[in-house]
Amino acid sequence: MMDGYKPFGLPMRKLEPVVMSIEEYEALRLADYEDLTHDEASKKMNISRPTFTRLYDKARKHVAKAFVEGKTIVIRGGTFVAEEYWYRCNSCHETIVSPTLEESCDKCKSEDLTRIDGQEKSPYNAGPEK
Repeated sequence: MMDGYKPFGLPMRKLEPVVMSIEEYEALRLADYEDLTHDEASKKMNISRPTFTRLYDKARKHVAKAFVEGKTIVIRGGTFVAEEYWYRCNSCHETIVSPTLEESCDKCKSEDLTRIDGQEKSPYNAGPEK
């Protein structure tokens, strides 16, 4: 998962953001990228189908607004619990979704991973407990 997107060729300081929640992003990913039905995706997110549809519709409106008005899309916020482990590789910026804990990036083999599923950092690079 990325933190967001911006129009090509424009400096970030001149762009107004459209903020999309992580749940909206996930609804869009499941329906449009994974090609799941709303019923299948709502079960995967552990929410009702009407709630899924509201999230999905809101996400599509955010993307359309950003494209039409030339705004950035910032993905942040929301309340969620992931059944899978989500990581971002800090070396190649690949997003990794795995049913198990990961030690390294499949793409570049870096061990510099950050958990992005709302949980703590990967136990493999979390450092000392505080």
